[in-house]
Amino acid sequence: MKYDYLIVGAGLYGAVFAQQAKMAGKKVLVIDRRPHIAGNVYCEEIAGINVHIYGAHIFHTNNRTVWEYVNRFAEFNRFTNSPVANYRGELYSLPFNMYTFNKMWGVVTPAEAAAKIEEQKRAAGITEPKNLEEQAISLVGTDIYEKLVKGYTEKQWGRPCDRLPAFIIKRLPVRLTFDNNYFNALYQGIPMGGYTKLVANMLAGIEVRLNEDYFAMKAEYDGLADRIIYTGAIDAYFDYCFGALEYRSVRFETEVLDMPNFQGNAAVNYTDAETPWTRIIEHKWFEFGTQPKTVISREFSSEWKPGGEPYYPVNDAKNSALYEKYRGLAEKEENVIFGGRLGEYKYYDMDAVIASALEMAGRELS
Repeated sequence: MKYDYLIVGAGLYGAVFAQQAKMAGKKVLVIDRRPHIAGNVYCEEIAGINVHIYGAHIFHTNNRTVWEYVNRFAEFNRFTNSPVANYRGELYSLPFNMYTFNKMWGVVTPAEAAAKIEEQKRAAGITEPKNLEEQAISLVGTDIYEKLVKGYTEKQWGRPCDRLPAFIIKRLPVRLTFDNNYFNALYQGIPMGGYTKLVANMLAGIEVRLNEDYFAMKAEYDGLADRIIYTGAIDAYFDYCFGALEYRSVRFETEVLDMPNFQGNAAVNYTDAETPWTRIIEHKWFEFGTQPKTVISREFSSEWKPGGEPYYPVNDAKNSALYEKYRGLAEKEENVIFGGRLGEYKYYDMDAVIASALEMAGRELS
């Protein structure tokens, strides 16, 4: 049986391209090495709660085209991301806003907060930030950096803040208002029924094979289709010939608790260095749950090792240079399109993944 497209990976990029290709009258086969569709946005029902198995995913976008597209496949609720920071039992508002500044310094006006940040920035002698530590201090001052940024970030990335690039934290939301909405996005929410339902609706009527390792039968799979959309790791595709790209990974400890409410919020970040986990997710609050039980996940950040699940590309100078070598090889693969977070070695928000897939499909299928 011959297909127009073989799509390796049933995550968002693969599912969007598959849906667009089917709509264009193409014959499509989607394969995935996992036993489920939806990639890292996969949700599984536990105790009547849609649990984000691979970590919290909150959809947010300013792209109206993308928002209208996803709403064709699911109804979204009004969830707003307003995390809480826990520093040794002290609770602070995230994103950093007037509630945060008031609790940290006792200031009550935006002018007082701005003056305090500027005072601490000057005291640190920062003019042009050279790393994440200096960038964070220039944005929020020394006190907030020490309590709410440093420990969390070093746990997440496994590296000292003064050795991390400044751009990682440049989009950190800092507001001289009482707005608790973490994302400065026009559209935001969670698909009612979970992300797996959203992706399943995208893939309706498309042949999907799960538990299929593309590399175990690469020649056979390549012979099935005229074109391949590859959304796996780009270095794995080329058998790590230049060496492995680095990622951060995440391990989850998930448990069902016989209580209706554990922490009162979907996400609580633990920003001290001593607590081993980075945050606790209480999944029911993504969909305003009323279940008698609750499900929580503690997240532990770690260095990625082959065989593990890669999450966040380490986009430092060394890895960026290595990726460029792989990208050079990818450009010579005439019948293969590399896309998505792993295929492009790029940290993508969900809306950007969808926009990228729609753009590629528009070029490819026109």
